[in-house]
Amino acid sequence: MISANSRTRQLNGTCVSSVDMELFLHYSLIPSLFIILVLSFLQRREHRKQRDDTSHLLGNRFGIIIPLDFVGTFSNRWSYGIAFGATANKVMFLFSEGYQPLHIPQWAQAFVLLIGGMEVGLSHFPFFACLSSEFRLVSSILGFSYSLIWFAVTILYIIQCPHGQFLGKYETVMFYWPSLLCLAFLLGRFLHMFVKSLRVHLGWELQMEEKPFLEVHQAEHVKRLLRKAPLQETKKSWFQTRVYEWDPCFQFPSRMIGTTVLAFICLYLFIVIEFCMFMYVRDELDVFEGELENYIASMNQTGTLTPVILQVKELMNVSKGVWLVTILPASLTCVSYLFHILACYRKHMKRLWAGNKHFLPLKFHHPSSSKSVVAIARYSGWQIAYILWGYLIIHVVQSLCGLMIMYSLVLPVVHNQGLEMLQGLGIGTLTISIVLGLMSLQVWIATSFFLQPKMSTADKQKPLALNNRKAFHNFNYFLFFYNVLLGLGACLSRLLISCILGTWLIARIDRTIMQNGYEGADMGFSAWIGMLYVDHYHTNPVLVSFCNILITGHRERRLQQAIKYWCLNQSAGPRVSARSRTRWLLLQTLVNNPKLVMLRKSRPGHSSREFTQILLMGSES
Repeated sequence: MISANSRTRQLNGTCVSSVDMELFLHYSLIPSLFIILVLSFLQRREHRKQRDDTSHLLGNRFGIIIPLDFVGTFSNRWSYGIAFGATANKVMFLFSEGYQPLHIPQWAQAFVLLIGGMEVGLSHFPFFACLSSEFRLVSSILGFSYSLIWFAVTILYIIQCPHGQFLGKYETVMFYWPSLLCLAFLLGRFLHMFVKSLRVHLGWELQMEEKPFLEVHQAEHVKRLLRKAPLQETKKSWFQTRVYEWDPCFQFPSRMIGTTVLAFICLYLFIVIEFCMFMYVRDELDVFEGELENYIASMNQTGTLTPVILQVKELMNVSKGVWLVTILPASLTCVSYLFHILACYRKHMKRLWAGNKHFLPLKFHHPSSSKSVVAIARYSGWQIAYILWGYLIIHVVQSLCGLMIMYSLVLPVVHNQGLEMLQGLGIGTLTISIVLGLMSLQVWIATSFFLQPKMSTADKQKPLALNNRKAFHNFNYFLFFYNVLLGLGACLSRLLISCILGTWLIARIDRTIMQNGYEGADMGFSAWIGMLYVDHYHTNPVLVSFCNILITGHRERRLQQAIKYWCLNQSAGPRVSARSRTRWLLLQTLVNNPKLVMLRKSRPGHSSREFTQILLMGSES
């Protein structure tokens, strides 16, 4: 009799949906290009250079549109993050290298993946372009329509084949519900944009001001620096002290929010895919285990291979249980890394703002500008890849640790060998304790007999000055041969600790796992440092505030000058010719800037310099 789960798998093994998501990705480029052309037509070019007849016919239309500012965008951050989340399934499709539209040789695989990435980016470009466009009414309509198309096609694909071959019921729903949730959020966001822009268009609401050059949190940060008396510190909670403290004068850019959201969804999808593979392998192992049981039954449990087969069955059962149990700690480790990376980003940025580079290796104090620009483009994708591969490596390491615990502690008790296990554990613990005790004894002897006394009672430790030199030389001689053997264990422990820390921190792109002097070989850490420097140079609150003061002052001077000229043109009195007005303005300029008189160019037949001197003499008299 077939189980319900097996029947579900058989049904979905023959389920053929009328919607091919990969084919739909190709066809989605048509409306995507249409939306891009419409928004580009509405976008005007600020600096138009008429080089040929074609550009003259286009005028200042068809400007370049950007999906989002990867450096200085602090507004609408969560909308951009959710838009990134809508691309999670396609990103995982590329990550699994499932994009194979053509049969190509292996050496050209990188070009195909590049084309696939460009296609995925182009198909999801309207989400970001419509969110960042200045033409809110048109972009909201286009964004809502495009999001609705993706939402409807995904719903249709799920309804036709909701189950799968690995997890059984609702497997497709488990894969696509994050993207559906993100698309539903985008539908609501574009609908809100449409209603708000329509009310502005009808005159029911005032139009919002343009994006400020200086963000509020950046201004608050500068005010905090200029404040003479520090604010009174309030009592912090346990969460603020131990975990995270929110800073109102700091905001994460949209790039970091989008990277974190996409990393969370991709990690979830990766865990689901891994669990599907686990279910498939488990079923295959169950079949193999059944064949082994049939062999043992046929041999009446008297064959020579029976003990080996029983050990293999035990290993398979233990491995399946350990792998399933370690999914949770491995996933929680990577989730904690994502939050910790955000905290490290804020900590490192604040240190760079304060001019502190001591936390960086020396070779990264002055990074290459070109590499830093490339690093900010690499960071987001590399961070997600590091998290996914890091989860898999951490899961493998934790599974190996689980197998060691099972075979060293649990299985001996199950097999009624608890006393032998405790005896071996006690001997091992005693051996390690003696070795550590001898090492501590060497330190105590050196402190007590071979160092001179403290020079002051306030000193924390004795000075590095030898005492009892003859005894010291004998001490070194006799321990020389013992430390050779002790060094072997220290070397193996160094290798073991390096492997554990390296695999445990492989997902941490903000921390290098290379030794001192070899940090440049860590490409992920180099991308992290380059990204920090780009953000530091372009979003430093002090620098942005200074530039804002210059821009504001320049605008005010231009406004005052325009008002003065307007009043001069609109003043009451007899009409003055344009030539006389120009000469009067020229005289005013030369009076205010006498050095310009010597720089004036005199044309033949015009005594402009003499005329200027006469005017200046008349003004002085």
